Amino acid sequence: MTDRIRPADAAACARAVAESAAASLSLRIRGAGTKDYLGEVLPVDAVLDTTALAGIVAHVPADLTVTVAAGTRFADVRSALARAGQFLPLDPPHADAATIGGIVAADGNGFWRSRYGGVRDLLIGTTTVLGDGTVARSGGRVVKNVAGYDLNKLFVGSLGTLGVLVECTFKVLPRPPVSSGAHAQFARSAEAFAAADAIVRTSARPAALAISGGPGGAWELLLQADGDAAPVERTLELFSRSARAHGASAQRHEGVPAVLATLNDVSARGDGTVVRAALPLAAQPAFASSAARLEGFTQFVADAASGIVRVVLRADDAVVLGGADALLAAARVCGGSARIERRPESLRARLRAWGDAEPAGLFLMRRLKEAFDPRGILEPGRSAAG
Repeated sequence: MTDRIRPADAAACARAVAESAAASLSLRIRGAGTKDYLGEVLPVDAVLDTTALAGIVAHVPADLTVTVAAGTRFADVRSALARAGQFLPLDPPHADAATIGGIVAADGNGFWRSRYGGVRDLLIGTTTVLGDGTVARSGGRVVKNVAGYDLNKLFVGSLGTLGVLVECTFKVLPRPPVSSGAHAQFARSAEAFAAADAIVRTSARPAALAISGGPGGAWELLLQADGDAAPVERTLELFSRSARAHGASAQRHEGVPAVLATLNDVSARGDGTVVRAALPLAAQPAFASSAARLEGFTQFVADAASGIVRVVLRADDAVVLGGADALLAAARVCGGSARIERRPESLRARLRAWGDAEPAGLFLMRRLKEAFDPRGILEPGRSAAG
């Protein structure tokens, strides 16, 4: 049975990591466990549980910042900020259960990224325990703090391989006075993307612009608009005109946030293989068309404003393997990149999470791993750098 370590504070966390490094014991860093499927998950000697590192450390409404212990649930942060009329403008997957540290470590962005920025943009400071037990602080608790190197950004998307996040400081915003949604259904993916592109090319900045489709069905374009009443109404009218120009009828739909949350969690559902691609915006329609022709194609979800796409495949392993390889290749051909975000246990050995990582990037990641975790005890093998 794998040992479990549950430190109560930063000092205890640092001691646990230092002792593990001295004994060459490998650690898995785990909060709520909502993202256990990401990367290559190898056996470890112990699990370092961050859930006791919880709570709001500091919230200064006038400065629009909040500092949160890494094991705090995102839902609890959301509730605390709402009482002050503010919000952390992230819509991560698994939002109700995910911890702050897990969101940062997984770079857990959703559809709001193009409007508000992503985790990397909103994170302004971290306290992190490195692989030898050293406690490293980077950034600050005020937005204009420019002291030192912005090392905290390195931990975004690192999956715990560079350090154990203990505290995170973010920029926050006043809650928008109005939030509204609309959707439209198109017969073909190309029409949905054309309508989305018409919106992206304007000065409108919707909070979310998503496209979802499946085999043999309609393709749905969803929009969420936040802000003052007048600009929100203009954005909704723009959406209606764009949908109509491309053969669809738009409808106001106040349930859009709930639909977006479900689409955001597409990788969380345990059945199927999920390929995640980052594409140039202009490449999305052709990629969607290619995906829809694959045997085993089950669902397509795109952040149409940022080019982040997820394709779900469900079929026999041999069919899924061929489809995933085709999607990885298609992403490369169009100037994007792709990785396997989730796959069943039966495909883990044959379908590697990171695909063909770029050599220069791999070299840099390995150098960082050596510097931050010289004994290689933190999440060994989890990232593309090992």
